[in-house]
Amino acid sequence: MDKVFFGNSGAEANEAAIKMARLHGHKKGIKLPTVLVMDNAFHGRTLATLSASGSRKVQAGFEPLVRGFARGSFNDIQSLETIADNNPNICAVFVEPIQGEGGIRVAADDYLKQLREFCTEKGWLLMLDEVQTGNGRTGKYFYYQHSGIVPDVVTTSKGLGNGVPIGACLAHGEAAELMQPGNHGSTFGGNPLACAAALAAVTTIEEENLCERAMVLGDRLMAGFKAALADVPHVKEIRGKGCMIGIEIDKPCKSLFPAAMTKGLIINVTADSVIRLLPPMVMSDAEADQVVAILAPLIKDFQQD
Repeated sequence: MDKVFFGNSGAEANEAAIKMARLHGHKKGIKLPTVLVMDNAFHGRTLATLSASGSRKVQAGFEPLVRGFARGSFNDIQSLETIADNNPNICAVFVEPIQGEGGIRVAADDYLKQLREFCTEKGWLLMLDEVQTGNGRTGKYFYYQHSGIVPDVVTTSKGLGNGVPIGACLAHGEAAELMQPGNHGSTFGGNPLACAAALAAVTTIEEENLCERAMVLGDRLMAGFKAALADVPHVKEIRGKGCMIGIEIDKPCKSLFPAAMTKGLIINVTADSVIRLLPPMVMSDAEADQVVAILAPLIKDFQQD
């Protein structure tokens, strides 16, 4: 990547990406630059990122939303081709390689490669929201490295500061030249404390081989859950990549969150029926086995919320 824009959160990083897309569109002579986003996406809670997100639940009450977004189906290149044929204003695609809030929906193996080719052909920016998937969580520093492609823009946050608020929007090639001085700013973006924390986090991830560790841990957890829950009829699917795992139940299961808390385990439930696990990449094998030992029986015994 050639240029970095700092903010205080993932939403701020994503706002910067959306601004780049609009600048790109205006540069191409488009009066209403439009960013193609995906169903079930989540990009943040600022007004533009909320508008880009695909959940009416998080958007409700904040209307009017920001214009300039079109919506396609995740993992479906054909749907994007249809939209492109009918909307000449599109100038960029913004997508999460794994839809975290959307229920740990993982991009198909060839999806990002197809997106890269498609965006290059159309002259669109390919922008990846790696706020959740970045910083080693899926076994590579960024998820796009699994596909061997390079996006025009990638955003990151969360693990970047290891708990200290920071977000970053990275741009490559022509996209790096879109933002000029005065186009974008953040009061505390790129402050010395946050950048020192980010440098320490990145250095630790690299020196301690935590990307590789994330993949080993993820494989261990996936294997453990698949073995423990193989014959449980209400478990629809166990999916994920590295230390980003989703266990989908065939019914709403929000009550599993407090049930796991009483056992000393913090989980999350997204899309109403998907248990989302984002385990720390520094946990031991024994701790990974303990997660399975605690959570699998709760899932087995689970009844309708």
